Amino acid sequence: MSLTQKIEDRSAKVVVVGQGYVGLPLAVRTSEVGFSVVGFELDEEKSGSLASGVSYVEDVSDRRLRDALARGYEPTSDFRSLTNFDIAVISVPTPLVEGRPDLSFIENAGRMLATHLRPGACVVLESTTYPGTTEELLAPILEKGSGLTRPEYFLGYSPERVDPGNKEFPFEATPKVVSGDRTESLTIIKQFFELLVSSVVPVATCAEAELTKLLENTFRHVNIALVNELALYASDLNINIWRVIDAAATKPFGFMRFEPGPGVGGHCLPIDPTYLAWRVREHLGHSFRFVELANDVNDHMPEYVVGRLMRLLNDQSRSVKGSRILLLGLAYKAGTGDWRESPSAEIANQLMSLGALVSICDPHVDASRSGSYAPLLVPFTREAVRKSDVVVLLVGHPEFDPELIASTAPLVFDSRNVLRGFDFHGDRL
Repeated sequence: MSLTQKIEDRSAKVVVVGQGYVGLPLAVRTSEVGFSVVGFELDEEKSGSLASGVSYVEDVSDRRLRDALARGYEPTSDFRSLTNFDIAVISVPTPLVEGRPDLSFIENAGRMLATHLRPGACVVLESTTYPGTTEELLAPILEKGSGLTRPEYFLGYSPERVDPGNKEFPFEATPKVVSGDRTESLTIIKQFFELLVSSVVPVATCAEAELTKLLENTFRHVNIALVNELALYASDLNINIWRVIDAAATKPFGFMRFEPGPGVGGHCLPIDPTYLAWRVREHLGHSFRFVELANDVNDHMPEYVVGRLMRLLNDQSRSVKGSRILLLGLAYKAGTGDWRESPSAEIANQLMSLGALVSICDPHVDASRSGSYAPLLVPFTREAVRKSDVVVLLVGHPEFDPELIASTAPLVFDSRNVLRGFDFHGDRL
């Protein structure tokens, strides 16, 4: 039976390599539309948690996970589970190590899948990476390990677009860009993802799809850097940057709203644009100046926030050392517990190095997964706010009651404009 027919009647065996913020929602959704799905996860603790019906990804509830398990979704760390796959999707991390792309997770996934790759099967890479990775790196690994050559198997790239905590655009409601190494591969991959999401956007080559993902996040990164730098100068000019942004956003064309903050975090913005800059530098010998400038601005925002906080305390005849500082938010964005690359963590580290007595409130962050910050976590209560010397708003979680903060905190630094419209003692970014 052809792979096209297997996809049509949902008899294809699908393997999703990596069960994190990207891979788990994909695996569960694939199960929901009727496929037999293996969620391969090297971390045995994680695969065990999933097998017991306990999700560690906010976008997949325990109930939704248990429903998937009941349908036959199989989370596992057993390599034998990869046998006889028809479609494999690689959703593994692609971190930076000393400013260089680390593709070792992709390479390892490719080697694992290669030993099980059969003629007529399909491999799709989802991990964010630089243009050329799918065909220049992954394909040779698959072919060396399997003995196959294209067109004996199908290959493509479809960038992940997961936005943790976004209720309006979950995985299935977000358009999916797809590509293939040739027309036949694109047809297969398009057919598969059309069953999973509301809209599929085919592009001509894998490199185009890889660059699409980097463009999306570089666009955000550069524009956030722009408003961050504007916020620095607006403060020195005694101009309220938030009111300026509100006014500019009334223009119905030619302007898109971006807001300043304490820095950027998560699995995309601190990393993805650097992949593009690295590729341009290594392959073409040029500097991607916009990305390098945006990195410089955004990377220094935590330091700027600490500096503003120091001046705020100095105005009260206090020093940072010995001050009780309550940070509201460890996550990198509102409504999620994802604190990867979070500027809040860097701000906490800098303050503690200066001798501050730091505590952190984040109702979305699981203390068991907060590493060295677990002892600092406290509940968000009126008492916690009242007994601090200064409250620093770093994340606009809906649980952070602005009225309570404004009326109770002795001193506030608001880096997210959470206290918009409230009178409070302190300052804002």
